[in-house]
Amino acid sequence: MSMLHRLRLTALGLLFGTAAACAAHDDGGLPKLHLEAGRTAVVGLSSGAYMATQAQLAYPELFHDAAMVAGGPYGCAGGNLQTALSSCMKGAPAIDVAALVASARKRAAAGQLGSLDALAGAHVYLLHGRDDATVAPAVAEAGAQFYQQLKAGSPALAGMQVVDDGGRAFAHNLPVAASGEDCDKSVSPYLGHCGFDAAGEIFRQLFGAPARAATEAQGTLRSFDQDALRPDGKDALLAAKGYLYLPPACAAGKPCGLVVALHGCKQNADAIGEAFVKDAGFNRWADVYGVAVLYPQTRASFAPLNPQACWDWWGYSGSDYDTRQGVQLRWLANAVRALGLPAGH
Repeated sequence: MSMLHRLRLTALGLLFGTAAACAAHDDGGLPKLHLEAGRTAVVGLSSGAYMATQAQLAYPELFHDAAMVAGGPYGCAGGNLQTALSSCMKGAPAIDVAALVASARKRAAAGQLGSLDALAGAHVYLLHGRDDATVAPAVAEAGAQFYQQLKAGSPALAGMQVVDDGGRAFAHNLPVAASGEDCDKSVSPYLGHCGFDAAGEIFRQLFGAPARAATEAQGTLRSFDQDALRPDGKDALLAAKGYLYLPPACAAGKPCGLVVALHGCKQNADAIGEAFVKDAGFNRWADVYGVAVLYPQTRASFAPLNPQACWDWWGYSGSDYDTRQGVQLRWLANAVRALGLPAGH
């Protein structure tokens, strides 16, 4: 290769450095970051929303804050697929929220969940569209009521902030800032062009007002080996590869927050490529807030039955799926700790 050719490649690399960085892949292990305790959150859409509330309840010491888009209350399915498909998606029969709250408290007392007192001061944001025909608005409202009742029944949680944002017109998708013709539809890749930046609002609700407006993402999107994080070697029924977005500040070793972003059913990389991990809007806001974004990926299977690559919120991975012993929840805990959450968490 000639010197002139090398210079040209270098110039192109500088000119298009952002695009090259965002397309970077590694497939190795997760890097150690300078994570700040108290600035870790879990976010999810649809099955990812159910998984997010499970993660927060099972490991509140790791996932202090949470945002759920188009999901219902913790424990809704009760390990039963038929209940998941009826009450927990269509809202019929109606969900007994008080019973779910009582069950969660009992589970926490037995050590199956984390200490609910660890949610003191937590921020919980529940977003759902009034045009959602997949997860009925009544189900999402039950998710908000779960947190409101949990807060009302515990003096230690008086400072918990629960925001129920259910008045917006969008279907079963994650709204993005650009406008288009699919906001009222639920079609792949389930990113509705609604003119509403859901990712920006999620960051604002969880971490406060931004210091500046978001621009194009300037950091690096890398892939990593998910199998290396299997809890005790047990298959967590995830894809071989996940993704991590690192803002420049996090990559430089500065104190960094963490958002774990959980896709919905049929929204994994095997189904839609990198649309969710690149286009959902989280990465550009991650730059503003100094927050790394972890994008775990599920995999589809027929044994156990999970053809749409959903996160486990009804029990396909085992009866303890929504407890601290659930294999996918343990995997998430392993991932957060591998990224460097301070000792004691």
